[in-house]
Amino acid sequence: MSSTLTERSEVADGYRAGRTLPLRVELVRQLKRRRTLVMFGILAALPFVLLIAFQVGGSPGEGNTGVNLMDTATLSGANFAAVNLFASAGFLLVVPVALFCGDTVASEASWSSLRYLLAAPVPRARLLWSKLVVGLTLSLAAMVLLPVVALAVGSVAYGWGPLELPTGGSLAAGTAAQRLLITIVYIFVSQLITAALAFWLSTRTDAPLGAVGGAVGLTIVGNVLDQVTALGDWRDFLPAHWQYAWLDAVQPQLQWSDMIQGASISITYALVLFALAFRGFARKDVVS
Repeated sequence: MSSTLTERSEVADGYRAGRTLPLRVELVRQLKRRRTLVMFGILAALPFVLLIAFQVGGSPGEGNTGVNLMDTATLSGANFAAVNLFASAGFLLVVPVALFCGDTVASEASWSSLRYLLAAPVPRARLLWSKLVVGLTLSLAAMVLLPVVALAVGSVAYGWGPLELPTGGSLAAGTAAQRLLITIVYIFVSQLITAALAFWLSTRTDAPLGAVGGAVGLTIVGNVLDQVTALGDWRDFLPAHWQYAWLDAVQPQLQWSDMIQGASISITYALVLFALAFRGFARKDVVS
């Protein structure tokens, strides 16, 4: 027994657990993957698709009796960027989060390289931490890429100007940029629940598609349940119920209450799922 403990305590000279699988190395690995390039390409192409749609179909809002954010898309570059976020926040931005966080560990298992990483040796907690940080970083980059490209495309097509509000009034360009930044941060925080769910599933399965699809599918289920008005106040506990709380940031007076509540729910669920992922993976028999 004592000899076994002695063998386990022996490590190579210069070995530091905290230096294994550096974030820079993992980030470069993930950036070179085809799915990362394809996902970024799709998000970068969306503003051009909407621009063509508005050019072909005419100005948004024609024939509508009501006024909403979509109707202001062609008024300025800031409005075009806000509309791109509005059009994609419900589903499209869910996909890169689920992909980058759900594919990360399961893909290593599917390639039968996970056990070799752990034999390197990379501590399990370190491996998960590196992959989680990189997954969240890529998710945030995806959310930043879309409005930045949309702002550039919209400014060229419709001019640089204030953010015109559907309820009347406008926000100066500088204020509009700050509000869009708040919007991006809130959308990222609200998607932490999807990231955590995908990451937890990624530690439970060797099939990347299962982890990604499971996270996207359960997010869709949450959106459907939020439409069931019979649930009443129970819907307040659904992250999907607060996914558009960021619209309070594109109002004349910035309102924080709904965004704080939505962020609190998302972070709470995410912390529980992240904890389950680390706890379960620490005890998992890795054979892939």
